[in-house]
Amino acid sequence: MGETRVDLLHLLEDLRDAYPGGTEETILTEIVANSLDSGATTITISTDPAAPALTIGDDGMGMRRRELRRYHDIAASTKVRGERIGFAGVGIKIGLLVSRQVLTETRLGKHHVATAWGLSSRHRAPWRWVAPPGLVAERGTAVRLTLANALSPLLDPGFIEGVLRRQFQSLLDPALTEILAGRYPRDVDFVLNGARLVKQGWSAPDVAPIAVRLARKRKPAAAGYMVRDPLPLPEERRGIAVSTFGKVIKRGWDWLGVAPSAGERVGGLIEVPGLAECLTLNKADFVRGGARGATYLAYRKAVQEAVSRQLALWGDARDAGEPARRRAARPVERDLEAVLIDLADEFPLLATLVEQRAGGQRRLPAGRPSPRPDDGHGPAALLAVSEPESAEPIVRELPPAARAETGEPAAEAPEGAEPAQPRTAEARLPGARGPRQPARYGLSIKFEARPNDSELARLVESTVRVNEAHPAYRRAVASRSEGYHLALATALALAPLAVEPAKEHAFVTAFLTSWGAAIERQKSSRRR
Repeated sequence: MGETRVDLLHLLEDLRDAYPGGTEETILTEIVANSLDSGATTITISTDPAAPALTIGDDGMGMRRRELRRYHDIAASTKVRGERIGFAGVGIKIGLLVSRQVLTETRLGKHHVATAWGLSSRHRAPWRWVAPPGLVAERGTAVRLTLANALSPLLDPGFIEGVLRRQFQSLLDPALTEILAGRYPRDVDFVLNGARLVKQGWSAPDVAPIAVRLARKRKPAAAGYMVRDPLPLPEERRGIAVSTFGKVIKRGWDWLGVAPSAGERVGGLIEVPGLAECLTLNKADFVRGGARGATYLAYRKAVQEAVSRQLALWGDARDAGEPARRRAARPVERDLEAVLIDLADEFPLLATLVEQRAGGQRRLPAGRPSPRPDDGHGPAALLAVSEPESAEPIVRELPPAARAETGEPAAEAPEGAEPAQPRTAEARLPGARGPRQPARYGLSIKFEARPNDSELARLVESTVRVNEAHPAYRRAVASRSEGYHLALATALALAPLAVEPAKEHAFVTAFLTSWGAAIERQKSSRRR
């Protein structure tokens, strides 16, 4: 009988490459995330260039002896996805790549144990029980990395502080203490080489609070703020950053699908704890497919609408100066409706591009949310609300259809009043089951010039913005093949939304096939 073996070194290198940042930043972030998951209120970091070594300790729950034994196994974890930052059990293992030895000491009640761990070959990483060196006082866990490189950035206090303020900005910002109170009842403090890191807010001439509320709930499901400065912000501060449980996941404007005209002067930070269940393995992005993908898209749409409203209040006209829609885009837009109808069954996430309005002439499979009760906390009932801190709580009524589903009596409208219009701020998940509802196609094509961008187009909210400065577009105009170029650019822009990266080629092929079939149907209709 054979035995499956693992090239451990190669596996760890592959895991390291799955993270977007550098190796040292990844190691530091993962160890701190483990401390936060253990309920730590103080995380102590110390560097010893003479050793050279980095020590990270906390006052969290600590581990029992059997838990520390499993700690050394790849992908072994007792965490549950959605309840904590980590869940995969692979982050700390990357520390073996840069360390001669990883010493872990933990203490929980009568359990006070320690292990020494390291790579001995490509296929073996032996560990052994050792006497606790006294890194943990009463309770918690400490990890000491004896580094192989005496010039490692992990020995630089400036590098460490920069990583902490960038990756855990929400925990170091007093403005987000309230939204994080449910996960961290007591403030989390970072101590670096004996000095406590000072919490700092984001000061700017214009600061606006942002709140994303669940329907009929006073407590916001997500909260943060936006800032606007008369001068361009630093590159790493531009755009909206979204964090979950204090860990910043995404930054910039691309992830949100919003393109303000003065994006270099606007920034912000929004904490969304509910997105923890949508995290990918490396905690640098969100799952885009399946039920978790639908949850992410619902939160994203709610945050998107709140940010867009604040930009409008600041007078940011994103479409100002945009050239008029070219004649070649009109037939493609008409064809897109038929294409979305054909593809919505096979690619359900395309239903997020459909505006649910009463009286729509076409029916797309934008099903109702699952009847399973969620106590009002599910993403199917998200409402985006932007309001000042001193404002009174806003009471919002459900639409008549929602009141009918929940059994809540409908409010009587006064005589002469106009019928209420559907609220566009309500974000609902596309359901796989349930009766079909009338809906209207909500995708349009616009143009913008991005000379330094290699992408043919990008999806911004429900608009495909085609890069008219791209050489391929100019060639298409010269050869009178704008229609095909627009269809291909639209397919490439929709692919990241509709499917996972590995399946984007199949989606583009299916999209172009459906687009070609739509043209054939139009020709047949004209002949009839």
